[in-house]
Amino acid sequence: FKNRTGCNEILGNYPASGTAIIQELGDEHVKTGYPIVYTSADSVFQIACHIDVIPLEKLYEWCEVAREICNDYGICRVIARPFEGESGNYKRISKARHDYSVTPPEPTVLNLIEQEGKSVLGIGKIKDIFVNSGVTDSIHTGSNKEGLEETVKSLQASHSLIFINLVDTDMLFGHRNDVKGFAVALKEVDDYLEKILTLITRDDILIITADHGCDPTVPGTDHTREMVPVLLYGPALDAMDLGIRETFADVAATVARWLEVPYHGPGCPMIAG
Repeated sequence: FKNRTGCNEILGNYPASGTAIIQELGDEHVKTGYPIVYTSADSVFQIACHIDVIPLEKLYEWCEVAREICNDYGICRVIARPFEGESGNYKRISKARHDYSVTPPEPTVLNLIEQEGKSVLGIGKIKDIFVNSGVTDSIHTGSNKEGLEETVKSLQASHSLIFINLVDTDMLFGHRNDVKGFAVALKEVDDYLEKILTLITRDDILIITADHGCDPTVPGTDHTREMVPVLLYGPALDAMDLGIRETFADVAATVARWLEVPYHGPGCPMIAG
């Protein structure tokens, strides 16, 4: 990475909490201009730079180089982590974060939806996660509130699938062991659900789930739960217990069945045919 980018040296190069490492190494980074590189329990290569020291364009360029290198090691994501502020009070800039993911090795349900001439709107970092594969429209957001507001607006337009990712609950509160902040974030989602549910018609279904758990009461900054809830709602659906599912792919299978898209991948639909 140093040879390819010409950055001469790096700081960090070990597993760390993203908010902690910029406080720990931020001053040295500002002094030297060397990027802060770190990982976590996820399969990630993260690069943090102060925007007044390394321009965003340069940080993104370095991440593109890292993405090429990481392809040889099967590393899932390279993440640009720009931050700002002064010594002792450095803060990450969520909206300028950028994820460089591995292209899906085979078509996903998003690709199948697109192939059927239907639209997929990604809100949040969906476009980054899927490397824009199968995402026909995208709205980048910087907070849960912004993502929820865009969701409300989008439900009043015409999209086959609206795929929303809300990161604050995890990034700002779960990983930071902030129980109160986590509770406030959940309350915010609940408040917006009151608006969202009024916009769900008999032609729609709403699926709420998570890619992992992140219990703010468990010590440590990594993901702390494997099991996650899945809630499925639709005015045309009967109430039932979905049970413990075998795989996350059940969500994809459910979306495909509801949108009447041919799907032969893993997973079982959570709704009847």
